[in-house]
Amino acid sequence: MSTPSAVPAAAVPMAKDSRRWIVLAVICVAYLMLTLDNTVMNLALPSAQKALHFSDTDKQWVVTAYALCYGSLLLFCGRLADLIGRKETFIVGLVGFAAASAVGGAAGSFGMLVAARACQGVFAALLAPTTLSLLATTFTDPKERGKAFGAFSAVAASGGGLGLLIGGALTSALNWRWCMYVNLVFAAFALIVGSPLLTRQPRTGARMDVPGVLLVSGGMFGLVYGFSNAGTHSWHTTSTWGFLAVGGVLVILFALWQRRAQNPLLPLRVVLDRNRAGAYITSAVVGAGMFGVLLFLIYYMQTDLGYSAFKSGVALLPMVAVIAVMSNVGNIRLMPKVGPKPLIPLGMLCNAGGMAWLTRIQPDSHYASTILGPIMVIGVGMGLVFSGALSTGTSGVQPQDAGIASATINAGQQLGGAIGTALLNTIAASAATGYLNSHAHGKPGPGLFQQAVIHGYHNVFWVCAAIFAGGAVISGLLLRKGPLPVPGAPATEPAAEPEVAHS
Repeated sequence: MSTPSAVPAAAVPMAKDSRRWIVLAVICVAYLMLTLDNTVMNLALPSAQKALHFSDTDKQWVVTAYALCYGSLLLFCGRLADLIGRKETFIVGLVGFAAASAVGGAAGSFGMLVAARACQGVFAALLAPTTLSLLATTFTDPKERGKAFGAFSAVAASGGGLGLLIGGALTSALNWRWCMYVNLVFAAFALIVGSPLLTRQPRTGARMDVPGVLLVSGGMFGLVYGFSNAGTHSWHTTSTWGFLAVGGVLVILFALWQRRAQNPLLPLRVVLDRNRAGAYITSAVVGAGMFGVLLFLIYYMQTDLGYSAFKSGVALLPMVAVIAVMSNVGNIRLMPKVGPKPLIPLGMLCNAGGMAWLTRIQPDSHYASTILGPIMVIGVGMGLVFSGALSTGTSGVQPQDAGIASATINAGQQLGGAIGTALLNTIAASAATGYLNSHAHGKPGPGLFQQAVIHGYHNVFWVCAAIFAGGAVISGLLLRKGPLPVPGAPATEPAAEPEVAHS
């Protein structure tokens, strides 16, 4: 256990630098670009498929290429940010992501588009942990930290829904290519405004854990690919269980190696803290459970209620608004008083309740009576969960560990999303098939097919409710009572230094 330390003297005048709020805007814009990209291409895929003439089998690679590179490189890139400096990785991540987006938008072939998406994943893995670690090391005053994490949490929790809205609008008004080109606007703002304000850090002198990088990157690649393959093919294919088995073995070997490595990639001091461990597990649970809202509810609105891509995005705006409000209430008002323990379990229970409420949908349901209430309850839950988890996951870490702690949050969410994709797709398909087999007498009609699909959605929402309920139990057991340690006060680890320039 490291000895307590006070906030460095240099942090006092820097904390009063008004430019830190501009840095917050830059951080939020950069992270919004990443969260939008997780969903914005989903709505552009049909148009891209028609324009570039690729098959339904190939279509999955536009999403999978991004997820594989992003998920497998997160921990490596998080540690890289700690070692070479967050300003450097922030700028490289922005420029690289923008360049890959430009190439993807101009893609004239399927291979070019997939390569661009893979490059986007690489630079997203560099940029995502850097943004959160910049936030954690820039805002150390407890009151200002709450406001900063409130804004960031709102972006992180609502970005997927906004991606659906923006993707629908761009695809309808312009064409699918603008779902890639729009990233250039976000990147240009963050680069032009942020570059002069961020200062370079002194090198820590630590070395990269090369065996750890190879083990965890290979393990995450195997797990993400295996679950992605199960979601589109079958759990019984060699390409599914083989990659899952190899990925699982490599992750176990990585955990064993971290106990003896001289410069571990993911130091045990980061993950063995109960609060941070609870935050990392929370991110995985949210990644798995939110898939039920952001995919199956969209399917329902578009295929059963006849909504356009844009209208289905607009339908989620109340949830996005509630998330934004509750993220700020949670971070500014509640976290300083009660800490993460009541917020995260309560948010999980709200999510579970909202998912259970969604099981009332029918082929002819109305938005106001069947969908609006549940998504607003889920908005409350997601706002509370993110307000607690993001701040907790980076709380109390040493400055040289801020990047890897941030990367662990993102890795949990990415892996949870891959698991959710595979699990929920399988459940929906199995439930629909079982319904048809038990209800079809002779040749099934269109009405029966539609009811079978709705039955599959019901099963998915019940499973999501169970996932969130389990998350409530786990987080309730792991998280400590009371507020998080105040930077500069006696704690298990020293406070982080801000990185905003001071004139």
